[in-house]
Amino acid sequence: MLFLWGSLSAQTPMITDGMMTPKKDLGNGIFYGFDSWNKYWEGTLKRDNQNIGTLTTQAATWMGVYGLTEKITLIGMLPYVWTKASGGTLHSMQGLQDLTLAAKYNYFNKEWGQNSIRLFALGSYSLPTTNYTPDFLPLSIGMGCKSLSARLTGTYSLKKVWTFTASGAYTWRGNIFLDRPSYYTNGQMYFSNEVQMFDQFDFIVRAGYHQSNWHAELFYTQQNTLGGGDIRRQDMPFASNQMNYSKIGASFLYVIPQVKNLAARAWGSYTIAGRNVGQSTTINAGLMYTLHFSNTQ
Repeated sequence: MLFLWGSLSAQTPMITDGMMTPKKDLGNGIFYGFDSWNKYWEGTLKRDNQNIGTLTTQAATWMGVYGLTEKITLIGMLPYVWTKASGGTLHSMQGLQDLTLAAKYNYFNKEWGQNSIRLFALGSYSLPTTNYTPDFLPLSIGMGCKSLSARLTGTYSLKKVWTFTASGAYTWRGNIFLDRPSYYTNGQMYFSNEVQMFDQFDFIVRAGYHQSNWHAELFYTQQNTLGGGDIRRQDMPFASNQMNYSKIGASFLYVIPQVKNLAARAWGSYTIAGRNVGQSTTINAGLMYTLHFSNTQ
């Protein structure tokens, strides 16, 4: 986990998996997320900090999906985020964070017997919905920048039971503006309130098992920021720091047979390596209800 919740929205299962929403189906859900860490990497130095103690981030996120066609799925996400430190005097923060809008296109399908390959292209755009400050890490609820991502995903299905997915994305991030006339980062003083936010690259590999009404996966994911400095010794993180991580995790989807059109989804991860990020444990869970607007349903 980064020092905030928001950057993980780009790696939720709906964004990175090889699943599509059927045409004219509308799914809406609310998901609760919990993230916690008490150790972090200050550059490459792993340490704790009694002025922070345990940093806890919670989020209630609306997620929506709509099958525009059989090959195009539209996705939307908007989280409300709370942050809190158990130690020191840093005050907690909360508020609406970034709206993410995405479109997934299934541009290639090839089947032979019970096996298949599917390829997807996804574009997403995120922007802050409130005037929160990104200049109070690790308590800030977001980075405060607009971002545009391009993602390619491929899924191989073996005997309609095993699935193997790989997904990678490049994210362009816009500059942010601070409520102060100068700042210091990466060994240099800047007499400006504008901060350059460096682009990011991430990838994820998933291995899953599918049955009629449930699907489980294990995954590994990595993010690299393409520039930025390290946290200075005994200093607070800064928005343009290089924030890299490697995480392992699992996800689970269960279509509830007793309640028509209702599905439960959960996923979690643990940070195994990082740079300028917390060594966090993250858990998300929620329900998705689907409405069928097709005449054939």
